[in-house]
Amino acid sequence: MAKNAKPVVSLTRSQVKWRVLWIGILLVVCALIVAPTYANKGVDWVNNKANLGLPRLPDKGFNLGLDLQGGAHLVYQADTKQVPDADRVDAVEGVRDVIERRVRGGLGVSEPLVQTTRVGEDFRIIVELPGIADVNTAIKMIGETPVLEFKEQNNEPPRDLTKEELKQLEDFNKAADVKAKLALKEAVGGADFAGVVAKYTQDDKSKNNGGDLGFVTDKLYPEIYAWANTHKDGEVSKELVKSFDGLNVVKRIAQRQGEKQVAAAHILICYKGAERCDNPQYLTKEDAKAKILELKKQVNAQNFSKLATEFSTEPNAKTSAGDLGKFGKGQMVPEFEKAVWDAPVGSISDIVETQFGFHLIYKKGEDFVKEYQVARVFVKTQQKGDIVPPTEQWKTTGLSGKQLKRAEVTEDSRTGQVQVSLAFDDNGTKLFADITGRNVGKPVAIYLDGQPISIPKVNEAITSGSAVISGGFTLLEAKQLSQRLNSGALPVPVELISQQKVDATLGVDSLTKSFHAGLIGLIGVMLFMIIYYRFPGLLSVFSLIVYALLSLATFKLLGVTMTLSGIAGFILSIGMAVDTNVLVFERLKEELRAGKSLHTASEESFRRSWPSIRDGHIATLVSCVFLVWFGTGFVQGFAVTLAIGVLFSLFTAIVATRAMSRLVFKWFNEDGNLLFLGYTKKESSEVINK
Repeated sequence: MAKNAKPVVSLTRSQVKWRVLWIGILLVVCALIVAPTYANKGVDWVNNKANLGLPRLPDKGFNLGLDLQGGAHLVYQADTKQVPDADRVDAVEGVRDVIERRVRGGLGVSEPLVQTTRVGEDFRIIVELPGIADVNTAIKMIGETPVLEFKEQNNEPPRDLTKEELKQLEDFNKAADVKAKLALKEAVGGADFAGVVAKYTQDDKSKNNGGDLGFVTDKLYPEIYAWANTHKDGEVSKELVKSFDGLNVVKRIAQRQGEKQVAAAHILICYKGAERCDNPQYLTKEDAKAKILELKKQVNAQNFSKLATEFSTEPNAKTSAGDLGKFGKGQMVPEFEKAVWDAPVGSISDIVETQFGFHLIYKKGEDFVKEYQVARVFVKTQQKGDIVPPTEQWKTTGLSGKQLKRAEVTEDSRTGQVQVSLAFDDNGTKLFADITGRNVGKPVAIYLDGQPISIPKVNEAITSGSAVISGGFTLLEAKQLSQRLNSGALPVPVELISQQKVDATLGVDSLTKSFHAGLIGLIGVMLFMIIYYRFPGLLSVFSLIVYALLSLATFKLLGVTMTLSGIAGFILSIGMAVDTNVLVFERLKEELRAGKSLHTASEESFRRSWPSIRDGHIATLVSCVFLVWFGTGFVQGFAVTLAIGVLFSLFTAIVATRAMSRLVFKWFNEDGNLLFLGYTKKESSEVINK
């Protein structure tokens, strides 16, 4: 053996088989993620035959970019002339945030791309709206200057009904009562219930299926549930069942066991800055934790209620003793639910931390709710609120973004907590003093574009024109709130300077052509590898299949937005994956020509090819990093998909191909001509003799 030669890595056949098995499992999992439709058909078939209730695989589909599904590409220029130089970046970011919320909420675009860029001294906002049809409405909504408003609670009672409105309400409900009693008479008299439903019901959702509401609980239909709880399957109500919105003739169809409910009590120790901790007894998180640790040492099932009454900081703990009643899955925050859900009845949890503070939880019991399948005939009645709408929760105060001079992130000098400070002009100072003066101890809501962005509580009247909003913010949260406030305060109008619309048909055509191009390229590469390299080429085809499915599954799981340039990067990475196999297989031939055994040559080919493979892939990844760093839009999409593809090409070539070659090369007789490799022993001897 040469002095610097490295020993050949030797794995047992069992180890090789396990590696191949794991690669096969990875292949199947990726295939299910990429194309779950066929698997879901199988799940549906099994559920229909065996009623096992197997869950279906999520089938969300790939995120397609603007150029593939159609939509609008808009470029706005922000007018920052009236904004100080130091504040321009934050002001434009605030406007960007407003635009993103507008297109998500008002236009219903789930995956918009809204980003800022700077061209010389100009600030621009790029908006891409995939799938949007009404571009003019989008332009109108986006171009509006953000509206910032300060609102206070509206305690004004709704007005009384007029005589005409009272008579209207009375006549409507009398007619509803007559109609409902006619339906009741027919249903109780033995008429076909579905026929009575079709004749009388005013519930459009259940009208076409015999009035069937499915299985109900006391949460959704409490009055109907209460009636069903005291009657038997097949019974029809002998009297009308009143609900909040009308009159019902009810028929119970079936009963089943519903979801689990847990009964629990807790001791809560909150601290200043924790959510909903209005009157904190503990100023720091450390003090609160020290107290809960003290209580943990002495609490048990017998004294839990007493300690909760005495020490819990929950507002109604004095009367409830921490009792939370019963609750179902998803009704509590995840940390709380996880601690109590599967715990034994009668146990007390360890200390649980949530956004509300620290908890000790006593699990008092658990049971399963009964659910009843019911059908109904529904006749609508009217209430006062149907004629006179309820008053809004918040009313305007006259204070708006026009009077707000500046919002910025600051730090409390005493506690070190991050907060947002506000500064008003002279007119705003007077208005803010009046508002805070009449709302001490009450919340004041800050609305941006009709949506609340913060609802702080007023601790005292503020007459100085300066205020702070605190509440346990992280630095990122405080910065975002500051940007939103400034976006409604600073005059940063935006002007549309470029508009492009991509037709959905053109997008589908581009997607189809891209798919065909990628498929033809992949098949062409596979055929070349098989024809030129024969059996090793067949192994590389298997690796390419693993590579393609692994890349596509990653795109889907990470929510990568696929664009034409992104698909181009993916197709290019296929070439990188093949290039790796070419280097390995050519080196394999060289090692065999040198007279080495097939096993040794195979191991050496991977080892000696690695430096070239590594350097080539690193160079490509470095290029991708710079493209993402300095590029925008389509260039970044190309770089991201190329980088993911390059990383997976390394995995499939070095791991998948190598594992398969280690497994199958042992099947062949090395004394033969090794034609399956595309070369003969005679060729080897001639090279050695020369």
